[in-house]
Amino acid sequence: MAKVFKRTYSYAFLIPAAIIYLLIFIFPTIMSFFFSLTRWNLTSWTFIGLDNFKMFFQEASLLIGFKNTLIYALVTCVLKVVLGLLLGVFLTSKIRAKGYLRSVIFFPTLLSTIAVGITFSMMMHPTQGLINTALAAIGIAGPDWLGDTRIALLSVALVDVWKGVGFATVIYIAGILSIPQEYYEALEMDGGGAFRKFWNIILPLSRPATNSVIILSFIGGLRSFDLVWAMTKGGPGFTTDLIASIIYKQYQGGYYGLATAGNVILFIVVTALALPLYSYLNRKEAEL
Repeated sequence: MAKVFKRTYSYAFLIPAAIIYLLIFIFPTIMSFFFSLTRWNLTSWTFIGLDNFKMFFQEASLLIGFKNTLIYALVTCVLKVVLGLLLGVFLTSKIRAKGYLRSVIFFPTLLSTIAVGITFSMMMHPTQGLINTALAAIGIAGPDWLGDTRIALLSVALVDVWKGVGFATVIYIAGILSIPQEYYEALEMDGGGAFRKFWNIILPLSRPATNSVIILSFIGGLRSFDLVWAMTKGGPGFTTDLIASIIYKQYQGGYYGLATAGNVILFIVVTALALPLYSYLNRKEAEL
């Protein structure tokens, strides 16, 4: 009897979290799937089956949006992993003012994404922006960062990296500091230098941190919207349109059911890409 009471008592603590999870995630998800099959507004709805999905896949800029979303997610993910690891190693080394430098690196993460987007869109202005003005002072003609179709998406991605690399760095700092000191001492006794310390100890033993940064950055890149919209609104043309910005344009046009179907498709795409990646990374981590 005591065992049954103990088991029931422990499970009872999960009920508030389960209710919150049900109301905030499960119920809205189910309703999104339902309303994606309807033509709806704030007062009424009409069931139309899979018509919204058919219309969404006929969107003229959809293929560009899928391609841009994948490129954006890969670029931001790779750069956050590389820069986050390098900064994590630097900020756990024996340097002065480590606390201050960590705060400086993490500070952009705290800023509003919309504010960052508006600020950088002004800084990247081709003629009056701070970046091109500084380049002109040293004799370099800066490009039209957000107006050139060849580099507009990359320019937004770099701003995303600037804003988010601090979070990746904090994860790496935690991972590196959790490595037992005995490994470093053994390497020093063998005469290993800084490169061997990084390659043989830090890089493999910070794999859990790397996996976390990859998953969070990749999913964040696939779902990104606010920074792109604040800086380019998907332009010039459709060159920086992501799936999320295409969906938002449909909401703006009053096509709520169509936009909801787009959200469902985005959810499926993110899940289909993230789950295999998560399983692969966990399997590699278990092999260590």
